[in-house]
Amino acid sequence: MATAALPRTAREVRLAARPDGLPEPRHFAVVRRPLTDPVPGRVLVRNEHFLVFPGLRTLIGGETEGLPLPALASGDTLFGPAVGEVLAAPGDGPFRPGDRVVHMAGWRDHALLPAADVTPVDPALPTPVAHLAQGSAPYGALTRVAPVRTGDVVLVTGAAGAVGTLAGQIARLLGAARVIGSTGSPHKADRLVRELGYDHVLLCGPEYPPFAEQLRAAAPDGVDVVLDSVGGEQLAAALGAARQGARVAVVGALAGQLDADRGGGTAPVEIDTFRLLVRGVSLGGYLGTDHPGVGAEWLERFGGWLRSGAIRFPYSTVEGIDRAARALPELIAGRHFGAVVVRL
Repeated sequence: MATAALPRTAREVRLAARPDGLPEPRHFAVVRRPLTDPVPGRVLVRNEHFLVFPGLRTLIGGETEGLPLPALASGDTLFGPAVGEVLAAPGDGPFRPGDRVVHMAGWRDHALLPAADVTPVDPALPTPVAHLAQGSAPYGALTRVAPVRTGDVVLVTGAAGAVGTLAGQIARLLGAARVIGSTGSPHKADRLVRELGYDHVLLCGPEYPPFAEQLRAAAPDGVDVVLDSVGGEQLAAALGAARQGARVAVVGALAGQLDADRGGGTAPVEIDTFRLLVRGVSLGGYLGTDHPGVGAEWLERFGGWLRSGAIRFPYSTVEGIDRAARALPELIAGRHFGAVVVRL
C-alpha cells in the first residue's frame, strides 16, 4: 500500500431532489463524506476528469426499464465515466500509485473502488482524457448497423454533441462523400463546418424552416446513411429522405430524453413504414453490448487517428467539483460544444 498521507474525505455531487421536469442546479448538492482506509482488493483513485452525459437525465427521471444502469433517487451520488490517478492499491494487485485508470465513479474527487471495477488507461490513446470520448457508439453504428460505403451521403442528427462531433469525422474517414449535420445553434453550425468538416448543417428550432424542408434542400437526391441521436421530427424527416437501400442507425433519443414533459425514457415518433418497405431501408438501434469487439477496435483506430491528426476530440471543460452541479443542466440547455468534461 502507499505510505503517503491519504485523503480522509471525498467531495461528491448528489441528487438533492428528483425534479419534476428537467433538472436544474438546485436539484444537486456537493457534499463531503468520509473515506475509509483502503483494504485489500480495493483501489483509491483521485479523479482528474469525468464525463457529463445526457443519459443521466433518464436515470434521474426514473424511466430505466431495459437499461443496464440503475435509476438515481434523491440522495444518490451521480456516476459516469472518469479518468484518474491511483493513490493507493494492494501490493499484490495489478495497480500501483501513479497509474492512470478509467472507471465509472465520476462526479466525485476521490473514489474507493474494487480493483475489478478499474481499468488501466489504454496506451493507444495519446491522453487519458481521450478515454471519455463518446466515439465507440457512432463508430460501431457506422461500421455494423449502418455501414458507410465510399461515396455515401451521411446525415448525423445532434451533430454538435459528444456523439455527433465525432460521428461526422468518423463518417468521412470511413469514405463518406458528403456529411450533413443538425444543431440548434448557428454558432455551433459554423464550428461544425469550419473545424470538423461537415459540408452542411441544418438548424433546428421553431424559428427555422421545417427540418424536412431543409433536408430536402441540402440533399435533394436523398441520403444513404443516417446516424440519429435525436429522434422525433428529425428521425421522421431522415427516413423520408432515405434513398433506396439506405441504412439508419439510432444511437440516442434526445428529443425524448430532454423533453421537460417526459421522464427521459420514451421518445415516440411517427414514421412511414410503407416508405421503409418499398425503399428497402434498414432501421436499427445500436447497443454496444451486442458488439463486444467494437470498444477495442475503436480505441485502436481512434488512437491512430488522433496521433495522425485525422480526427479531433472536441470537448468543453467545466472547472471544479463546485461547478459540476451546473454541468448537466447546461448540457441539457445546449450551452456546450462537443463532450462536456468536468476537470478537477
